[in-house]
Amino acid sequence: MKRIGEGSSCSSKSHVTGELVYIKVIEDVIKLFDKAAGKICLVDDAGITTLSPILPELSGIICTTGSGGSHLAIVSREFGLPCIMATKFFVDDVSS
Repeated sequence: MKRIGEGSSCSSKSHVTGELVYIKVIEDVIKLFDKAAGKICLVDDAGITTLSPILPELSGIICTTGSGGSHLAIVSREFGLPCIMATKFFVDDVSS
């Protein structure tokens, strides 16, 4: 398995697999209604509340900001969802 980033695990220590979906706007969440099962959502806002309708069906959450005390981390713990906060992704150097 190739390591593509790192962050702080803020809830379950479980390992999960699933389709990664980047959530940018509320419409992205609406598109996942009835299709969220098994998805791992990537979000940029640690204070996001728009995921709440689909949270029970997700496999996990990745957030590029925040910490263990952020709203998203706390809610993830309550749902028992694996959650990684303050994620930094590694980018391959393609300049050569």
